[in-house]
Amino acid sequence: MKIDRFLKAALLGLTLSVSAVAMTAPTAVSADNLRVVKSGTSSRLQVPLNRAIVVESDTPFAELSIANPGIADLSSLSDRTIYVLGKSPGTTTLTLFDASGRLITNVEVQVTPDLSEFKERLRQILPGERIEVRSANDGIVLSGIVSSTQRLQRALELAERYAPERVSNLMSVGGIQQVMLKVRFAEMQRSVSKSLSSSLSLGGGIGSDLGVSAGTGSLTSRSGSTSALAGSLPETNTNTGAVLFGFNAGSTQVGILLEALEQKGVVRFLAEPNLVALSGQEAKFLAGGEYPVPVAQTNETTTVEFKPFGVELSFIPRVVDKDLINLELNAAVSAIDTTNGITLDGFDIAAFSRRETSTTVEMRDGESFAIAGLLQDDFTDSSAQLPWIGDVPVLGALFRSASYQRSQTELVIIISSHLVTPTRGEALALPTDRIKPPTEKDLFLHGRTAAGTRTPKKGAAGEVAKQDFTGSYGYVLD
Repeated sequence: MKIDRFLKAALLGLTLSVSAVAMTAPTAVSADNLRVVKSGTSSRLQVPLNRAIVVESDTPFAELSIANPGIADLSSLSDRTIYVLGKSPGTTTLTLFDASGRLITNVEVQVTPDLSEFKERLRQILPGERIEVRSANDGIVLSGIVSSTQRLQRALELAERYAPERVSNLMSVGGIQQVMLKVRFAEMQRSVSKSLSSSLSLGGGIGSDLGVSAGTGSLTSRSGSTSALAGSLPETNTNTGAVLFGFNAGSTQVGILLEALEQKGVVRFLAEPNLVALSGQEAKFLAGGEYPVPVAQTNETTTVEFKPFGVELSFIPRVVDKDLINLELNAAVSAIDTTNGITLDGFDIAAFSRRETSTTVEMRDGESFAIAGLLQDDFTDSSAQLPWIGDVPVLGALFRSASYQRSQTELVIIISSHLVTPTRGEALALPTDRIKPPTEKDLFLHGRTAAGTRTPKKGAAGEVAKQDFTGSYGYVLD
């Protein structure tokens, strides 16, 4: 038992002593940076920037020189070994002479950026990108395919750190670079107007031509008074809410016209454009028209300039990183406003009511955002009366008029972005795919504008043909 313990202790001590020797033994230095040049032949030597390479000659030399010390620095370690340090990118010549002054060899020294460190940093910052790095003269050449424009820019910025203003970009951007923008314009307009006015007309009495008219309605004109006393609505009245009362009080004829009107209206405008644009390119859309506007020139002539109106949209998409989209958007809704027009040099020029918005956002593929709050609320009320008599209680209402008008408009824009790729033509469907022109017999004898429908079997047109369009469909406003 004691012998066994003694043997174990001896083996443990031997193991510790061997480990201590192994830890104190110097490690061998690799000779990867050693280059051998031969006499009589010209050779080329590549030195990384700010790094050193040891050059060994097969013939002892007595003198050495460098053409441009600013590119590389030399130091002789022995009569056969040279220490070369790269100082700045460029190409220079190293010359070796023997003791008798004869030329041993010329070595072309090319100092290039440290591509090994640059490649390592590129793999750390942009993992998974297929970027190839090469040196060309004193610069860096990048090639390959990257996934987005943003990553391409990052690779170029990193390369500029190692070779300022000497980076050649041969990279291309892969992935989907086309963006489809689906936009929905919805505008609601609501207007309410109310008015109440009255007029009084008296006739007869002393003299057959006696006639007295008073009030704020249409009976204040002479023709209106004559029509009222004759028992009919006046010709000058255009109010659809007029009611006429007429009676005789002895030899006096009395006519009273009450004008009361209430109007309500609701209008809805809708446009749903789908536009596709390449990353960085602009796409435009206009649903409306162009209005001619005369423009005076310096030579006393007039030209015509066309101003667009309707639903306008323009956007510039940029695919930033994979499915991240930077979107620069301009949208506007305008209409011709004849109420605010002017007349200039015999030309009637209409005004425009216009609401527009401009924004820049970032979203991912399939996401949406809304632009709302484009509200307009106009409120107008007025009151008119005959002086003094209009202030009389009860009776004064016959000599007073009031009107009220309010108009409200709200515009909402919803934008959705999608990354898209082209497809084959047979996969797309048109509204005319199910209709074919009629024959002369169907048109003239039977009065049919279509000869029937044809049913596609394949593609998107076939999917549409399977649907049932009977019943109500489209936009419904209650």
